[in-house]
Amino acid sequence: MTPQQVFALCREKDVKAVDLRFVDLPGTWRHFTIPVAALDEDVFENGLGFDGSSIRGWQSINESDMLAIPLADTAFVDPFSRLPSLVMFCAIKDPITQEDYSRDPRNIASKAVSYLKSTGVADTIQIGSELEFFVFDDVRFDSQPNQSYYHLQSDEAEWNRGRVEQPNLGHKIRAREGYFPVPPADSLLDLRNDIMQTLVECGIAVEAQHHEVASAGQCEIDMRYAPLVRMADQVIICKYVVKNIARRANKSATFMPQPLFGDHGSGMHLHFSLWKDQKPLFWGKEYAGLSEMAIYAIGGILRHAPALLAFTNPTTNSYKRLAPGHEAPVNLTYSQRNRSACCGIPMIDQSPRAKRIEFRCPDPSCNPYLAFSAMLLAAVDGIQNKIHPGPALEKDFDKLSQDERAKIPQTPGSLEEALLALEKDHDFLLRGNVFTRDLLECWVEQKRCREADALRLRPHPYEFCLYYDV
Repeated sequence: MTPQQVFALCREKDVKAVDLRFVDLPGTWRHFTIPVAALDEDVFENGLGFDGSSIRGWQSINESDMLAIPLADTAFVDPFSRLPSLVMFCAIKDPITQEDYSRDPRNIASKAVSYLKSTGVADTIQIGSELEFFVFDDVRFDSQPNQSYYHLQSDEAEWNRGRVEQPNLGHKIRAREGYFPVPPADSLLDLRNDIMQTLVECGIAVEAQHHEVASAGQCEIDMRYAPLVRMADQVIICKYVVKNIARRANKSATFMPQPLFGDHGSGMHLHFSLWKDQKPLFWGKEYAGLSEMAIYAIGGILRHAPALLAFTNPTTNSYKRLAPGHEAPVNLTYSQRNRSACCGIPMIDQSPRAKRIEFRCPDPSCNPYLAFSAMLLAAVDGIQNKIHPGPALEKDFDKLSQDERAKIPQTPGSLEEALLALEKDHDFLLRGNVFTRDLLECWVEQKRCREADALRLRPHPYEFCLYYDV
């Protein structure tokens, strides 16, 4: 879509306001709005100024002025605004140098794609995302010096089998048995259909939607593959749509990886493949029908996985999902069948165009622009340096001997472990100036001080169960 086509769309849809959006460093969508009359060709060329000093992870107050440049080809009509509004993603620039801002996540993703092309390895990376999330009927939480708690409620959860509901009609979903039930057990079918249709109307190709494994309202939306930057945009839009459709139904949606104890958590499995001159590069005659290039790409991801997870699993809560059990992908190996391996090779479609790698560790708390870029750089490093991942995991991990298990490396056990790994292993991220040292230092500092240390220093409610009577 060109600026002229954007103006035509505004006239066709009787748009009254234009919402200009960008993503902060942790991955939250931000916006400001202008009347449609204020949108002209000069805005597309020179952008609009705003104060970036309060945006998380961006510059300090003495370097706060930023420019937001609307990107015409990202435009879509907001499905939720009461006033007819057009949404556009923006590129962020420094107003003095006119350079793309190094801490703008979308800029980082664009640089990652440019770097891929410059290597000659491939010219395109296609990514498909599976977003899991929970939909709750009531949410309460707080943390004060003298108290800390959370309370989650889901009408379909197993723990409500005996609740007085006047009447309680049963059909609750047992813990870890929520995969693919039909209504009335699946109480969220209509809500997910609304999400799916809204995404389609926003220009996003949805492959499927369904109830997920966990009891209390866990859902999944699968989006058809798209180039890296576009897929990152779609993840941001999908989270926006999911949360607002849930809110409209008087429910609350969360992409927190592990909100429940003892049940499945929410991941964001990433299916990706490399292409060159519109030809797929991951199909071949190696293990599971992969090419040698694809095997080396897996090697790069496994080699750098501990550092990579600082971006793909960037919250303290991420590592409550990445724990042994419930098919958690904690084994740093690969397999065509074993779901505890962090890299899988889908075997449903054997055509060359469908051959891909599934990276199963990431979760939807990540900033997709940073996570996708880091994943790509790890894969390219594996290809360039011919890093072989070793033998695939073909056995049931739970049935391996203790000695066999000990030989398989595991994902980091905490956000702090992932951050330490990133501090030791980050040269692959600096290639092509995709990530800068300044950004990496900022990321580690914010994640460590504001999240890892903040949680470590606070008493946990369960500690009172363990230790109050010592």
